[in-house]
Amino acid sequence: MQDKWNDGDAYEFYVGRWSRKVGAGFLDWLNAPAGLRWLDLGCGTGALTNQILEACQPLAVTGVEPSEGFLSAARKRVGARADFRQGGGEDIPVEDGSVDCLVSGLVLNFIPDKGRALAEMARCVAPGGTVAAYVWDYAGHTQFMRYFWDAAVALDPAAKAQDEGVRFPICNPEALQNLFASAGLKDVEVTAIDIVTPFPDFDDYWAPFLTGVGPAPGYCMSLDEPQRNSLMERLAKAVPTDPAGRILMAARCWAVRGTR
Repeated sequence: MQDKWNDGDAYEFYVGRWSRKVGAGFLDWLNAPAGLRWLDLGCGTGALTNQILEACQPLAVTGVEPSEGFLSAARKRVGARADFRQGGGEDIPVEDGSVDCLVSGLVLNFIPDKGRALAEMARCVAPGGTVAAYVWDYAGHTQFMRYFWDAAVALDPAAKAQDEGVRFPICNPEALQNLFASAGLKDVEVTAIDIVTPFPDFDDYWAPFLTGVGPAPGYCMSLDEPQRNSLMERLAKAVPTDPAGRILMAARCWAVRGTR
């Protein structure tokens, strides 16, 4: 089963609304000066690109993304304020040293050759510039995904192979620190960014898993209807719900940065 990244609206419904919260904390942590040339690698639907434009007073922003569907959504969201290009992390379509700050949100774990990607990221950044990224804490404190996979594996032990917490062992502080240091980046730091992810009711929590966009929704839609209904029922009993029916969860990202 391959991860599908082809529908910007579905991605927004599933993860985009939460990634903007993380992005705000991430940019606060970077605390970059005004007037820099930025590159947003794996820009998706343009959420982080837009936040850079609004909060960081950049000289220029380039967004790079392999999915044409996501690029279309990003161009619609951001317009001509950023230069969007199709490309991936292992072959970034910009000149050597052409940006001052290269960032990547919720993408690094999906790039097959992470060593090559980090070398590419460092290549794009001018000496003294910053390379930074953040990823979900899949195995730990990203509760809206963790509840899903725990329920899925309880019903279908084979689902464990699809669980992002198993698939992406890079998403922890030690692995991120080592990856950035191995690319020759200096002063590498890792920090946690915690957000709340409240859902007004169970339908709002469950519906994104029916889009098929991303690993967990992809697994969900690979099930037949009786299996999917069993998963839904198990989740409805498991998730923490208050007397008003609201589901109050939290999510953590690990953020990492280094200097070329």
